[in-house]
Amino acid sequence: MTRGPAGPGRGREQGPGVSTPARDQYGRPPAPDPEPLPASAFDAHCHLDLVLGPVPDVLARAAAAGITRVVTVGTDLPSCYSAVTTAADHDPVYAAVAIHPNETARVAGGRAQREGVLQELAELAGQPEVRAVGETGLDYYWDDAPHDLQQDWFRAHIALAKQAGKPLMIHDRDAHEDIQRILAEEGAPETVIFHCFSGDAALAKRCVDADYLLSFAGVLTFANARPLREAAAVTPPGQLLAETDAPFLTPVPNRGKSNSPAQVANTIRALAAIKQLDVAELCAILEATGERVFGPW
Repeated sequence: MTRGPAGPGRGREQGPGVSTPARDQYGRPPAPDPEPLPASAFDAHCHLDLVLGPVPDVLARAAAAGITRVVTVGTDLPSCYSAVTTAADHDPVYAAVAIHPNETARVAGGRAQREGVLQELAELAGQPEVRAVGETGLDYYWDDAPHDLQQDWFRAHIALAKQAGKPLMIHDRDAHEDIQRILAEEGAPETVIFHCFSGDAALAKRCVDADYLLSFAGVLTFANARPLREAAAVTPPGQLLAETDAPFLTPVPNRGKSNSPAQVANTIRALAAIKQLDVAELCAILEATGERVFGPW
């Protein structure tokens, strides 16, 4: 998750029959639906509790674009419970749970509270709807929590992912070296996903060599994102994922509008061009990787 124009506040799922608002909580109109993909694919990371409109409508628009599955991600305990409930209620949805690094200071009320939160996360991570532990990691850009506190929680999440036998979904913003160091010190889980990968080609090669997965969001399509495109170019297709981080980071041509899982179709097309692959071929590769990482579907 990134931060929206008005801050990182949570949203609320709307019930069936509630009309979609004209604008989201950040004042942005919905992005027009993209051209459908020639084959099915999925959104590897979004926040359905913040996406504009009722979840059934959001999923229907995604399906019309060829996006048949969605991973919705919690960032604090309320949104983690929401993610699990949404996944239980909607077959195409899977959940990931964690305390986002920017939220760690809000649950730092002593050792007992920390252990209680981690116990709740462990119980959620054991649910069949939960397919990853994340998003966790480090954010030195917004710097909402002390670095040592973020690192402590990151280490705890690494242990939780190993305990649960689930992939670790990492948020890494301006903290590349500390992320790599802590993964090496703690021993990475079997599967590691760099959500909304934000490094350059050199970092991508390091991650590829460590057998990590790199998930690219709509930033890949931005005019000033040449280093990201270079990173995607050196990443083997089988180590790629595509995501929206909706409602944030809407890809071109809809940058500045409210993002939704359907929009990952535009990012997948951009990835296919970078990798010089047919779009349908890349969709098949992404689906196979998703089945391996988040499956069985």
